[in-house]
Amino acid sequence: MADISASHLTIDRLLQATTDHDLETLVACFAEGYTNETPVHPSRGFHGNAQVRRNWEQIFALVPDLRAEVKRHAVAGDVVWTEWEMTGTRRDGRAHCMRGVIIFGVGDGVIQWARFYLEPVDLNGDSVDDAVRAHVMG
Repeated sequence: MADISASHLTIDRLLQATTDHDLETLVACFAEGYTNETPVHPSRGFHGNAQVRRNWEQIFALVPDLRAEVKRHAVAGDVVWTEWEMTGTRRDGRAHCMRGVIIFGVGDGVIQWARFYLEPVDLNGDSVDDAVRAHVMG
């Protein structure tokens, strides 16, 4: 079983790199062979930390004041469950807000895999009744 504190420290390092907009440190948090699964959007899954770099280059460029917070977390050996909130202002002036859960698998001091459930927040969305109808009626 992995050292729980080591797994948690890896996620702390990721959060700090995100907060600092430190692309090199952020990418270094991920294994070269990192695997990202996005179960709600399967075609968005990817392998490798090169894609992590491309993603975060865009995020930092397009949301220059991005702030990240881990609202809650739980550690079970080498698996870290995290609830994130990321906010900021896009270059076009619109608000940026994403919330959700990311489950990380940590090994050798880096993130080996993740199941990614972070989504844009619908700030002007329908009521729960409207949303349920839309999902079940098409």
